[in-house]
Amino acid sequence: MLRSYLPALVLLILGGAVGLLFGVLNLFFGRRRPNRSKQDPYECGLPSEVQRGFRFGISFYLIAMLFILFDIEVIFLYPIAVQLRAFGTFALTETIVFVVLLMVAFVYVWRRGALEWK
Repeated sequence: MLRSYLPALVLLILGGAVGLLFGVLNLFFGRRRPNRSKQDPYECGLPSEVQRGFRFGISFYLIAMLFILFDIEVIFLYPIAVQLRAFGTFALTETIVFVVLLMVAFVYVWRRGALEWK
C-alpha cells in the first residue's frame, strides 16, 4: 500500500525541500532595499488612496463572468478528451454540439460589445 504512494510522497518532500531551500537562500543572500512604495498595502491592483466606495464598471464583471463560463467549458471538455474512445461517437457528437453552441454565444457576446473594455 505504501509503495503506491511513495512517488507522490517523494515529490512532495522534494518540492517542500526546494521551496524551503530557496526561501532560506533568499533570507541570507537577497537584497533588502525597503522604501515607501514597497511598504504600502497593495490590493487587487488598486493603489491604497482609492476610497472605500470605489465601484467597478459593469464591463469588469461581464468579462469576469465570461472568463468563468469559458473556463468551465474547458473543465467539461477535458474528461471527454481524455476518454473519447471509451465514450464513443455519441460523446463526440454531443461535444461538437456543445462547442458550436458556445461559439455562437461567444460571437453574440463579441458582436454586442461585451468584450470592449470601457
